[in-house]
Amino acid sequence: MGVEAIFFYIFAAVLIGAAGMVVTVRNPVHAALFLIMAFFASAALWLMLEAEFLAITLVLVYVGAVMVLFLFVVMMLDINLAMLRAGFVRYLPLGLLVAVGVVLLMVGAVGPEHFGLDRIADPAPVPEEYSNTLELGRVLYTVYVYPFEIAAVILLVAIVAAIALTLRRRPDSKYQEVGDQVSVRREDRVRLVSMPTEERK
Repeated sequence: MGVEAIFFYIFAAVLIGAAGMVVTVRNPVHAALFLIMAFFASAALWLMLEAEFLAITLVLVYVGAVMVLFLFVVMMLDINLAMLRAGFVRYLPLGLLVAVGVVLLMVGAVGPEHFGLDRIADPAPVPEEYSNTLELGRVLYTVYVYPFEIAAVILLVAIVAAIALTLRRRPDSKYQEVGDQVSVRREDRVRLVSMPTEERK
C-alpha cells in the first residue's frame, strides 16, 4: 500500500467519523465544528485528486463563510437542549433504519464492481502549466452553461421567496419613507416667526 492510499484512508476515516458525529452529537455548536472537520477532510481528498480549486473553494466558502454564519445563528438562538435530547431518543430507531437504507444504496451504487481500481484507470499526468480552474470554467460555461444558468435562476428565486416569506409588516411598527425625506422642503418643516423685541427694564 502506497503513501497516497494511506493518506486517502486516513482522510476518508476522518470524513466519515466527522459526518457521523454531525448527526449524532446533541450540541448544535459541536455539530457545526464536526461539520467543519468534515469539510477539511473533503478538501484534503480533493487535493489528492488534483482538484485544488474545488478544495480551496470548499474551505474559503463553506468553512470561512457559511459555517461562521451557522455558528453565529446557533449561538444567538436560545435552543432548548433538553428537547433536542428527547427528540433524538424518540426518532433514533427511524434514523437508524434510514441510515442503513442509505448505506445499502451507496454500497450498491458505488461498490467495487462499479468503481473499483481495476475499472477506473489512474488520471493521466498533466503538464506543469495546467490549470484545473481554467478547465472547470471552460466546461462550466460551454458544455453546462444552460444548467448553470438554470441553477442560478432557481437560487435567485429561492432567495426572493425567503425574503418575501419572512418580511412581515406590523401595524404598530414605524417605518421611514426615504423618498419623502429626500423630497422634503425647508418651507414644509421650518417656519420663521417675527416677534417684536422687548427692552429689559
